[in-house]
Amino acid sequence: MRLVSYDDGRVGGLDGDRIRPLPVRTMRDAIAAWEAGELAVPADTEGFPLGDARLRVPVADPSKIIAAPVNYRDHQAEMSTESQVGALGFFLKAPSSLLDPGGTIQLPYHDRRFDQEGELALVIGRTARRVSEQDALAYVFGYTGLLDITMRGGEDRSVRKSFETFTPMGPVLVTADEFGDPGRAELRCWVSGELRQQASTGDLIWDVARLVAYASSVTTLYPGDVISTGTPAGVGPLAAGDTIRLELSGLGLDLTAGVAADEIGRAHV
Repeated sequence: MRLVSYDDGRVGGLDGDRIRPLPVRTMRDAIAAWEAGELAVPADTEGFPLGDARLRVPVADPSKIIAAPVNYRDHQAEMSTESQVGALGFFLKAPSSLLDPGGTIQLPYHDRRFDQEGELALVIGRTARRVSEQDALAYVFGYTGLLDITMRGGEDRSVRKSFETFTPMGPVLVTADEFGDPGRAELRCWVSGELRQQASTGDLIWDVARLVAYASSVTTLYPGDVISTGTPAGVGPLAAGDTIRLELSGLGLDLTAGVAADEIGRAHV
């Protein structure tokens, strides 16, 4: 099932270019219905045109956003680092950094570099604690796109990646049964028409199952939590006026975001 959150957070199934509302209030309700085996789009729901809705982040209030640092070999090479996910573990992004599809990323400083990082993300569907790699995918509700916007510098990753608007996510959340093998997704990311990133999730150092199992060994994962799987090579600087487009096979709709400078135009302190 291809799901979207729209307008005030309501949930619908995406059927071609039409949204068919679900009999749930929020995506969290949809996840609970999935856990109970009751998630379905009513057959008699006509729906309305996709263009009539304002698309929102699939899950607006995850308890945490977990992200994998250096999880592609080609990105490790372009970063000229010996460290990768196996040594670094994961970092957290503030949920307040989430941005609706089609929103505008606000660059907070004029004297720092900011990069785009296109990624496949997953949403947890049931509480997970110390799950095995063999069982891990059963805890995944669905998959979506995510842009991990990054400020370069010496601060901790969680600081450099948690500014307001630094986590565009969506626009579609595809349930795990329909998405299929998360190790066979193709990713492409453009900035102002320039193709910067192109990769397969088959090239992940730690695949989705290992990421979920590892994260659950550290912290309890709750329904609605987000895990982003890392970015491939091709990250590059952003500037005011840029547009970003992330395409992931299996989603059907691309994630887009604009880029603007903070109105204050501050220098980094």
